[in-house]
Amino acid sequence: MKVTQEKLEKSQIGLDIEITAEITKQKYEQVIKKLSGTVNIPGFRKGKVPRQILLQRLGVSRIKASVLEELIPEVVESAVKQENISAIGQPRLRSSFDDLINTYEPGQPLTVAAAVDVEPEVKLNQYTGFQVQAEEIKYDPTRVDKILDEKRQQMATLVPVEGRSAQIGDVAVADFKGVLTEVKDEAGEPTPIPGGEATDFQIELQEDKFIPGFVAGVVGMNPGETKEVSAQFPDPYANEELAGQPALFTITLKEIKEKELPELNDDFAQEISDFETLAELKASLEERYQKEASEQTKANQQEALLKELLNHVEIDLPATLIDKEVDAMLTQTAMRLSEQGLDVRKLFTQDILPQLRERSEPEAIERLKRTLAVEEIGKRESIQVTTEEVAAKVKELLEQYADEDIDPVRLQSVVEAQLVNEKITDWLIANSTVELVPEGSLSSQEDEEDEDEEEIEG
Repeated sequence: MKVTQEKLEKSQIGLDIEITAEITKQKYEQVIKKLSGTVNIPGFRKGKVPRQILLQRLGVSRIKASVLEELIPEVVESAVKQENISAIGQPRLRSSFDDLINTYEPGQPLTVAAAVDVEPEVKLNQYTGFQVQAEEIKYDPTRVDKILDEKRQQMATLVPVEGRSAQIGDVAVADFKGVLTEVKDEAGEPTPIPGGEATDFQIELQEDKFIPGFVAGVVGMNPGETKEVSAQFPDPYANEELAGQPALFTITLKEIKEKELPELNDDFAQEISDFETLAELKASLEERYQKEASEQTKANQQEALLKELLNHVEIDLPATLIDKEVDAMLTQTAMRLSEQGLDVRKLFTQDILPQLRERSEPEAIERLKRTLAVEEIGKRESIQVTTEEVAAKVKELLEQYADEDIDPVRLQSVVEAQLVNEKITDWLIANSTVELVPEGSLSSQEDEEDEDEEEIEG
C-alpha cells in the first residue's frame, strides 16, 4: 500500500493512501456476499439472492457506501502502522465521502486522503534568564490573634441584656418583614421580598452580617420597639433580581443579647485543639501561617515565570489534546458543582454544553501549553525524581489520609508527576530573576490596565 505523508497545521499528518485494485475488488466482493446473506428481499431466501437483483434493489451507490465504510477505517489504520506514526485520537477523513463513492470502482485503485493528530512539537525560544516580578506574601503576626478571637466568638455564650438599647456586637432577636419599595404589585403596593420575613430571628449586629442599612437601623432600638428601616441590596448580589434594589423593613426588636466570651487560656486551647497549652497552640498556628505565606510567595513566583514562559513558546496544538483538556476541565467543574449539591444534569444540558466547551477552550489551550512547555524543560535539563522521593511522599499522604480509600498505584503516579513539576519550576526560579514586590501592587496595576483598556474600547 503506497502512502504519502505531509505535515499539516495543528500537529496533524496528512496521509494520501493508494488502495490497490486487488483490495478494492476483494472488499467489494466480501460486502456483496455479506449483504446477500443478511438482506431480506421478498421471493428469495437469505444467501440466495441473485447478484443482479441485489444490485437493483439496494442500488450501486448504497453498496459502494457500505464497502467504503468498512474499507476506509481498515486502510487508514494499516497506513498509520505501516508508516510508524504515533497517532493520538481518531484519524479523520479528508476526502469527501460522496466523492469517494462516485470515484470508487471495484477492481480499480482508489486514493483516500486522511489526517491523524500527533504529539505536538514544543519550540522553546527561551526558558532561562527571565526577569519578572511577583508579589511577596508576608506573614501577618496579627492573624493568630484574629483566628483565636473568631474561635472565641463561635464559642461565646449569649447572655440576655436589659436596661439599654442595641449596640454593635450584640445579638438581636427580632421579627421583621421586608418589601421592595420600587417594585409595585397590581394594587400599586410595594412587593414583598421573597424570603424577607422572619420571626424570632437572631441577628448578629455587625455591618457585614446583613444587607447594608439593616444593622444600622437596629442599633439604638429598645426591646419592644417597632421601627421601619431603609436598606439596599448590594450589587452584585446572589439573587440577581434583588441586586441593587432599595428595600424597607419593618422590624420589631424583642430581645437583646450580648456575647460572653471564654477566657483565652490553656483550657480554651485544649477545647479547640489537641494542644495542652495556649502557647503551644499559638506556636503551631504561627508556624502554619508562616509556611502558607512562604508557599504562596513561591506560587506567585512560579505563576509569574510561567506567564512569561508562554511568551517564548510555540506549540501547534492538535484538536485531540484540546478536546481532551476541555473534557477534563468540564468534568472537574461538574464534580465540584455536584459536591455543592447542585444538579449537574440541569446545568450541563445539550443546549448549553457547546457554549461551555467554546468558553473553556482558551483556558484549555493555555493549560496545555504550560504543561507541555514545563515537560519539555524537564526533558532538556534531565530533571527527574528518585524512587525514594516518590515513596516518601506517597507514605506521607497515605498516613495523612488513612481513613480514605486511596489507590496507591494511582497516587504514586500523581505524586511522581507533581514532584517532577515542582522540581522543574524550582529550576526555573533558580535560573531567572524574580523581583519580589509588596502584596497587592501587581494586582492593582492589572486593574488599572484593565480600566485603561475599557476606556479605550469605550
